[in-house]
Amino acid sequence: MSPAMGITTESKQENDPLDTHYQNGVKHLCENGISKVPNKYILPVSERPSSDNGVPNAAELSLNLPVIDFAELQGSNRSQVLKSIANACEEYGFFQLVNHGIPSDIISSMIDVSQRFFDLPMEERAKYMSADMCSPVRYGTSFNQTKDGVFCWRDFLKLMCHPLSDVLPHWPSSPVDFRKLAVTYSKETKYLFLTLMEAILESLGLCGDTKKKTGEEDDDILEKFQDGSQLMVVNCYPPCPEPELTLGMPPHSDYGFLTLLLQDDIQGLQIQFKGKWLTVEPLANSFVINIGDHLEIFSNGKYKSVLHRVVVNSTKPRISVASLHSLPFKCMVKPAPSSSAKKIQGITRIQILLAFWTTFLPLFEFNNRDDFIFGQTMNACEFEGFYFILKQSVKLVRCVNPRWRTQEGWIPWYARKSLHSSDLDPDKVRLSWDLVA
Repeated sequence: MSPAMGITTESKQENDPLDTHYQNGVKHLCENGISKVPNKYILPVSERPSSDNGVPNAAELSLNLPVIDFAELQGSNRSQVLKSIANACEEYGFFQLVNHGIPSDIISSMIDVSQRFFDLPMEERAKYMSADMCSPVRYGTSFNQTKDGVFCWRDFLKLMCHPLSDVLPHWPSSPVDFRKLAVTYSKETKYLFLTLMEAILESLGLCGDTKKKTGEEDDDILEKFQDGSQLMVVNCYPPCPEPELTLGMPPHSDYGFLTLLLQDDIQGLQIQFKGKWLTVEPLANSFVINIGDHLEIFSNGKYKSVLHRVVVNSTKPRISVASLHSLPFKCMVKPAPSSSAKKIQGITRIQILLAFWTTFLPLFEFNNRDDFIFGQTMNACEFEGFYFILKQSVKLVRCVNPRWRTQEGWIPWYARKSLHSSDLDPDKVRLSWDLVA
C-alpha cells in the first residue's frame, strides 16, 4: 500500500464535515452527488496511478496473463498443462482459468446479486457494518477505514464461508436470493480451489505421478484444505469523477494459498510485472487466479505472491468477487517437507491474524533514515495493524509494502528481521527470522 494511504493527515481532516459520509462508504458519497474527488481520497502526485515510476499513462499498459484451460487437466495433455501452471506461478504469480466447470448462470447470478446488494438503501447495507474483524459478515469501505489516512475508492462486503452452517444465518437476508446464490457460489469455488490445489501440488512434485521420493512423509495437505478457511470478498467500485487521483485498492498481496477472482467485464485489476503496473484484460466466464503469501511459503519461494492493485474509471461501476482460500486457522504454514534450498520459517494462521489485528504502532529511529523507507514503514504498520522491529545496524536497501527487501531478497510481511552489527557479512546480509510479537 502506498505511504499516502497509511499516513494519517489529521491536520487536513480534523473537522471534515463529510467524515460521516466517508465512513458510510464511497457509494453513499456518490449517491449524495459529487462532481470532484474529495480530499480524503486524493493521493500524492507520485502515488497516483497515472504517474507510476515517472512514466505517464503507465496505467494504460495491458498484460495478457497466461490462460490455463482447466478441462485439459483431465485429459492426455495434463503434463503440459501442469508445466504451464508452474511457469505462470513462477513468472507472474497469476493466471486466468477458463473451462473451469462452474456454470455460467452461477457466475452471472453472483455478479448480479452482488450489484443488487450494493444498490440497496444505505440503511439496509449499514446493518452489516462492524469493527469486529472476526464477524462472519462485515460491510465497510476503503481498505481499513479506521486506519487509512487516504481512503480507497471501494466498498466491500466480506463473508466468512466456513463452516457454512454457522455463518450462513449472519449473511445478508436482502436481496431475498442473496444467501441462496452466495452459498451455491461458495461451494462451487471451494470445489474448484481443491481441484486446482491438487494440480498445483502436482506441478510442485508433491502429489500425483510427479511426487518426489523423500525420506520424509508429506502431510496430507489436501485433506486439511477440505476443512480450510474460505473468505469471500464482494467489491464495489463506483464511477469516480477523477479516477486519475485515487485508487480502488492499494498495492497489496493476498495472504492465503489461492485467490479465485471473479470480475465483470470492466477493467480495473493491475499487476506489478517487471517493475510496471499492467492492466489485466477481463476474459468472459473466466477466473483470475493468484498465488497468496501462504503458497509462496509452502513452495519455499518458488511460486510468487505478487503485488496487485485496482484502478477505477469515470463511467461505469465495477463489481468483483474474490474467494480467498487457505488452511484451517490453527495449521502451521511452512515450506513443504520435500522443498529444497534454504527454508522460510513457518507461521501459524493464528499468529498471522493476531499480528494483523495488533493496533500498537511504535515510532522508529532509523540510522541515516530515508524518508521513503520511513513512510513505507509507517504505512505498513498503520494499514496492516502490526509492527516490525529493525535494529539500527540493519542495512536496508529498499522497503516495499507488504514485504521488506534486503540485499538477500524479499522478507514476507509477517516476519521481522533482527540483526546486530556482528551478524553483518561484508559481501552478503545474513537474515535472522522471528515472528512478529
